[in-house]
Amino acid sequence: MTPTIAIIAAGAMGSAVAARLTRHGATVLTSLEGRGPKSRARAEAAGMRHADDQRIVDEASMILSIVPPAEAGALAERFAARLGAAAHAPIFVDCNAVSVSTMAGIGRSLAGAGARLVDGAIIGLPPKGDEAGPTFYFSGDAAGELRGLSAYGLDVRLVDGPVGAASALKLSYAGITKGLVAIATAMVLAADRAGAGPALKAELAASQPQLFARFTRTLPDMYPKAYRWVEEMHAISEFIGEDFAESAIFIGAAGLYERIAADVDGDRAACQRIDAFLSD
Repeated sequence: MTPTIAIIAAGAMGSAVAARLTRHGATVLTSLEGRGPKSRARAEAAGMRHADDQRIVDEASMILSIVPPAEAGALAERFAARLGAAAHAPIFVDCNAVSVSTMAGIGRSLAGAGARLVDGAIIGLPPKGDEAGPTFYFSGDAAGELRGLSAYGLDVRLVDGPVGAASALKLSYAGITKGLVAIATAMVLAADRAGAGPALKAELAASQPQLFARFTRTLPDMYPKAYRWVEEMHAISEFIGEDFAESAIFIGAAGLYERIAADVDGDRAACQRIDAFLSD
């Protein structure tokens, strides 16, 4: 039987995941209420079908929440009452990079309404064609019910732990990968301000060629995503805990990404300095 899966929303990741699922035979619903023309175009290209919230609850076997972290709680609240009242409600799967405490709050909200929650974490870039990735990690009592997604093109792995375990994994991984991008960005800009940019580049190329090659890809790729990473850095700081001094590292990273996001929307002076540092 062909599964019906709801994905909210039709952003870059959500629409790419939907395209992977529809190519493997799944039916994918989404809500386009209030969405702009770009989201509608992505949804159409991915084979997603518009449905209102009630139809999603009535027809889908699961709802994958794939939204900016700041919107995750509101989306769960939006569906909680409908899920709790449905006779055969879909599992609500939060796939967002939220803090463990936020995930716990979402869990309380859904449990209070009588709905089921799976904690999800997506690690990797949006899928392209039949290329491998990203990896979907799921935890919680109902996580095993999502194994079947592997038959529809997704790389599914279960985390042996409660709701919150998959989010902890995501935050830990992002703290390393996106934290490294933040450190590199900060030091490239600082070296440039001090007139040491060319010397730093030469030293990295000579003594850390693999790291430098990584930065040539990951730093420019960060520019359009910086605004989304701000909340994630705060979540990582909270995950570490204020009693640990290293949590402040990610408060600083959040401020850096906020500044880069403003630069992208402005004169792009910082982005241009980074590009010049990385260029041949």
